[in-house]
Amino acid sequence: MADLAELRAVLAAAEDAARAAGQALRDGGGDFEGVERSEGRDIKLNADRAAERIIIDRLTALVPAPILSEETGWTAAAGDKVWVVDPLDGSANYNRDIALCSVSIAWVENGRPVAGVIYEFLSDRLYSGAVGLGAWLNGKPMSVADHARTEDSILFTGLAINRDFSAQALGDFAAGFARWKKVRMIGSAATSLAYVARGAADAYFEDSIMFWDVAAGCALVEAAGGRFSIAGDSMDMPVCVHADNGKLWTL
Repeated sequence: MADLAELRAVLAAAEDAARAAGQALRDGGGDFEGVERSEGRDIKLNADRAAERIIIDRLTALVPAPILSEETGWTAAAGDKVWVVDPLDGSANYNRDIALCSVSIAWVENGRPVAGVIYEFLSDRLYSGAVGLGAWLNGKPMSVADHARTEDSILFTGLAINRDFSAQALGDFAAGFARWKKVRMIGSAATSLAYVARGAADAYFEDSIMFWDVAAGCALVEAAGGRFSIAGDSMDMPVCVHADNGKLWTL
């Protein structure tokens, strides 16, 4: 794992890039207007690519490393240490003026997220954290909630576009909801995980979600005292993710 000085440099670079992209997304206009593509359950906005260009330029200038980003894919051959970027998580929400979307930037070492920044730019909430350093919301320390029973806890989840939508699969998915006090779907995996990290929610689960959607959030959860599990074969293929406050699942 990176030493603490490197992690601090990584967080500073990610915070800079997230704020720059978030400000541009908040302002809108120009290259940030319009729908690039809408097919089936997926939507891509011009804003996704415009924000990505800002992030890649900033990260490359501040802490050079291979970058895996949702729109471009790999900028260079993968190494032991890489950036993983979702420039706009919650594109459909952003497109419909629903204020549940964020910029998500992770630092990943040997396939495991160890640092993350998530910026809810419409509400100006900057989540930042690294394993071994801690986690912060707008500069103030944050930590996971302490609920120990699902009956007292809030689960965040979602229906990724890659998942099985058969009646059997959806029935199996919903069967466990009765165990939880509340279940929420907000249309942004990154934001959902940030809420677990700050203790507003207790757990997150999603199947067939892309790694870049969850990498930064998983790092934040662990940095804030929780834990996560990512099951999948590759950083550019769908994965299954569990994250919680450390007391609700055996991961």
